[in-house]
Amino acid sequence: MLADRHKVPIKAAALQFSLAHPASAAVIPGASRPERIKEDHTVLKAKIPDDFWRDLCKQQFVEAIAPLPINR
Repeated sequence: MLADRHKVPIKAAALQFSLAHPASAAVIPGASRPERIKEDHTVLKAKIPDDFWRDLCKQQFVEAIAPLPINR
């Protein structure tokens, strides 16, 4: 799995990808328990390698023109 190979928590990738679009001001992931809120804050700050995002495009998991949280 791509996320495992890059040691990226899938939740971090999902939330950060969602916020990469210029039209997104926020994401509301929902929290089933109070500790999930802290977890969400942590993964939003997680450093995701630029190569993860590039590989995401190369493997066509997202469109090449999709906004990503990196400078291309």
